Amino acid sequence: MAHSADSRIEAATEYFRRIDRGDPTILDLFTDDVEVYFPKFGVGYGKAEFMELAKGLMGSLKSIRHDIDRLTFHVAGDHVIVEGFESGVMADGTPWPIEGRSEGRFANVFAFDGDLIRRLYIYADPDFASTHEERFLWGDKVRMSKDWKR
Repeated sequence: MAHSADSRIEAATEYFRRIDRGDPTILDLFTDDVEVYFPKFGVGYGKAEFMELAKGLMGSLKSIRHDIDRLTFHVAGDHVIVEGFESGVMADGTPWPIEGRSEGRFANVFAFDGDLIRRLYIYADPDFASTHEERFLWGDKVRMSKDWKR
């Protein structure tokens, strides 16, 4: 059975919608042995380890929102790469992103088995609220000299 790029793009888009809603049916989008990666988490295998990642991440956030209208998709075989913007509120009430820092940019790499996600690698700065000042090695002068508007 052929699986179209459009159906895989729709599955990736649905992933973001369900993440934003905190919808536990997100697991229906994955193979049982899904492989997941997130910075500071590492690589996990299976739906249970995906849920550990999700619980840990969502425990630090009050909310998360992906700008669905601004997602950019790149399809290569059974892979869909998604670039986009995310925003939200930390558990302590701090909104993010912080302008001039990460801008909420992310990229996710999905690999599919049919229309199910078998691999998901998430590339995003886990310092959503830009609290790790010591990591801004180039300083405000350089960063603020750029046009950081989206």
